[in-house]
Amino acid sequence: QVQLVESGGGLVQAGGSLRLSCVASERTFSYYAMGWFRQAPGKEREFVAAISWSGGSTYYADSVKGRFTISRDNAKNTVYLRMNTLKPEDTAVYYCAADQVSSGSRGECEYDYWGQGTEVTVSS
Repeated sequence: QVQLVESGGGLVQAGGSLRLSCVASERTFSYYAMGWFRQAPGKEREFVAAISWSGGSTYYADSVKGRFTISRDNAKNTVYLRMNTLKPEDTAVYYCAADQVSSGSRGECEYDYWGQGTEVTVSS
């Protein structure tokens, strides 16, 4: 059982930046593809970004491409989401997730383990 703990959320003005972190409990973290998803108030959870186990492949939602960067440090069992040029529509709870099988997926159903989420609020 992999436990994931997100941090780094908070309140930021539009145009600002945040870096989210997600630490995994297991040393086998390096074998998992990792993803970030978000859920805005009153909306369904949506894909944000994903990264393969090696970090060699990354995937982004169109809405964040060019503004967000996903990365990982397998030595620290940590995946990051750097968010630049934040917009009010980026306001959401952000979740990280671990996928044992694929090399990085946009589909929620592919992910086996989820964190509790960290809240990001972008003010206009």
